[in-house]
Amino acid sequence: MFDSREKIALFIDGPSLFSASRSLGFEIDYRRVLEAFRRRGYLLRVYLYTAVIEDDAHKSMRSWIDWLDYNGYQVVTKVAVKFTDFAGQQKIKGNMALELAIDAMEQASNVDHLVIVTGDSVFLALVEAIQRKGRKVSVVSTMLSRPPMVADDLRRQADHFIDLATLQHEIAREPSKYRAAEAGRSAPAATGNSIRVQDS
Repeated sequence: MFDSREKIALFIDGPSLFSASRSLGFEIDYRRVLEAFRRRGYLLRVYLYTAVIEDDAHKSMRSWIDWLDYNGYQVVTKVAVKFTDFAGQQKIKGNMALELAIDAMEQASNVDHLVIVTGDSVFLALVEAIQRKGRKVSVVSTMLSRPPMVADDLRRQADHFIDLATLQHEIAREPSKYRAAEAGRSAPAATGNSIRVQDS
């Protein structure tokens, strides 16, 4: 699946990764994510996409984003838009599929293998376009949740599908660290990806 000589770029749909890991019952250790993919090849770029809410309640998310920036991630954010739907419920809109797709197409000329962490079928056309450029594409999500979090057409189109559950032993936050982070709300633990984001 991976060749140690490959140049790899990693594209993480933040809310998708958060939801998938939560459905599997573990927290992500973002430092260990980098280590896991550096073991698989030459990790050239790592992007993480997430919507942010600009209010006092989410200051911890800004600290988390700063931590990611400092530790090797290129974080791409968009200010989420709050709105009330037809049923009178508060929703948040902050889809970042376009930003991810643009960055992936740009990096397709520089790397051998693109890893996209998402289960959303909106990325099917992107995967097909990258493959037409002769690049390998892996998709990371999970089929073990109920319902599965990866769209079947996206999973089938990818050159490789990696179930997040198979990476758990490499990228999960250690329980003791998670408890300490929850008690102190340290920056890496306060992912902020728990905000509910509605697709555009």
